[in-house]
Amino acid sequence: MIKVENLYKRYHNHHGSDWVLKDVNIEIPSNVSVGLVGRNGAGKSTLLRLIGGMDSPDRGRIATDSRISWPIGLGGGLQGSMTGRQNVRFVARVHGSRDDIDNIVARVEEFAEIGQAFDEPVRSYSSGMRSRLNFGLSLAFDFDVYLSDEATAVGDRAFRAKATKAFSDRIGKASIIMVSHSEGILKDLCQSGIWLNQGQAIWFDDINEAIDAYHQSSGKKDKGSEKG
Repeated sequence: MIKVENLYKRYHNHHGSDWVLKDVNIEIPSNVSVGLVGRNGAGKSTLLRLIGGMDSPDRGRIATDSRISWPIGLGGGLQGSMTGRQNVRFVARVHGSRDDIDNIVARVEEFAEIGQAFDEPVRSYSSGMRSRLNFGLSLAFDFDVYLSDEATAVGDRAFRAKATKAFSDRIGKASIIMVSHSEGILKDLCQSGIWLNQGQAIWFDDINEAIDAYHQSSGKKDKGSEKG
């Protein structure tokens, strides 16, 4: 379970700033995959980063007994001066065992499909290549919860299908908390939903109800895709 308690988050600038998230209280049950919906800037990626421990709240806390991935798709957390291979080996030493390192490196190299760039500095990568490497690296470990920020939108059609299948294969063994422009993906992979609106987070047991609430609030008639 992931428990969000009295959570506030904003990003300060010289103009002053509103709360991106304010007084959010929500519980995400174990083994339930969740889609995050809401307009641009509603705080979907922010909430993922907070859950993944990549950012800290201004107030409140997030408590969990689950092993949670970093947000797949953001491409952050990689050292630009190191090659893809070196980054993978470094993370494998932290999260895996010494005996697993070579196997993890091979799995990530195969999944990311970035060819010779795997042995070039990450600073030379495009954002898509970084995301592919990040995706493959996350899937090399057995997390209880995988966080996905547009991860299934990376690469060409074949790679997107591969990424979606990788998540589908993990359902039942782990859960997913996902941000995606594709409502079809959310409906296929998620059971429940969280609608983020004006700093608040509203839980829905059914992902379809979360998407409908978002559409009704924004007056959208076309439900083919969510601009997240």
